[in-house]
Amino acid sequence: MLAVFLDSETLDRGDLDLGPLLKAVPGLKVYPSTSAGDVAERIADAEVVILNKVRMNAELIRSAGKLKLICLAATGSDNVDMVAAKQCGVRVCNIQAYCSASVAQHVFAMILSLNQYLDDFDTLSRGGAWQQHPHFCMLSRPQRELAGLTLGIIGYGELGNAVAQVADAFGMQVLLCQRPGDSNSLPSRVNLDELLQRSDVVSLHCPLNDHTHHLIGEEQLAQMKPDALLINTARGALVEPLALARALRQGEIGGAGIDVLEQEPPVDSNPLLDPDIPRLIVTPHIAWATLQARQRAVGQIAENIQAYQDGTLIRCLA
Repeated sequence: MLAVFLDSETLDRGDLDLGPLLKAVPGLKVYPSTSAGDVAERIADAEVVILNKVRMNAELIRSAGKLKLICLAATGSDNVDMVAAKQCGVRVCNIQAYCSASVAQHVFAMILSLNQYLDDFDTLSRGGAWQQHPHFCMLSRPQRELAGLTLGIIGYGELGNAVAQVADAFGMQVLLCQRPGDSNSLPSRVNLDELLQRSDVVSLHCPLNDHTHHLIGEEQLAQMKPDALLINTARGALVEPLALARALRQGEIGGAGIDVLEQEPPVDSNPLLDPDIPRLIVTPHIAWATLQARQRAVGQIAENIQAYQDGTLIRCLA
């Protein structure tokens, strides 16, 4: 069985044990990265293709006559034409719940950094302001205890649930949002407008689709409290970047932590990368990427391939 991993560098920086994969597929061909122009050649004879962000469109899937299984090194499947895969009898498996702890940890790293004004206080201390201050402490920024604050979660799947558990440990109140575009309301959830108006922190964990594209724009940001924080570790296009940049510059909300952008890497200009935006933390899509989470990903990919070889399928999307 020929198997190829098209973009291993998106998962492994040389610090992972690939033994489980190599055991499942002896002779696995591992490519650190694959350009769009090289995909067809590299998958031409493959029965199993492992990929993270490489795009598999209908033409590529149909051209790979021996292809039987696509193993995603991620949970999302928006880079694979699922309709074409089904038509061609190609099964698609993903990995699940492997990075929940990592994402929840990153969400609260952003919340705490913004809430405690860590960057501001570090700058003041290193810049000489503390040395010139008349008192032993500087009370120049309005820190708050998280206990008693309200965290609004939009997208209550595996990751949203993990974040809610950490919020509970901090003594925060959790509000859950109705699913955008879903007409079946749940009594335990509130609509988006109410969630934005009541929350001290809003954290996004929903998928990107027609109902959630630019879910948070100028109108939604205007509904948030002036000291509220917005955290996005889900998909960049959930937030309209110009609207968020404007809201932060004008002090309409208290701050934002962004781990994802609409284009990654952001080779074209993105307004959220402008250096003059206050109270904004931007990280390069790394909320999921602790060493332990990436190693669990390797293990799950190996499990998916082994199950396929055994005549069964797990974590199968199509």
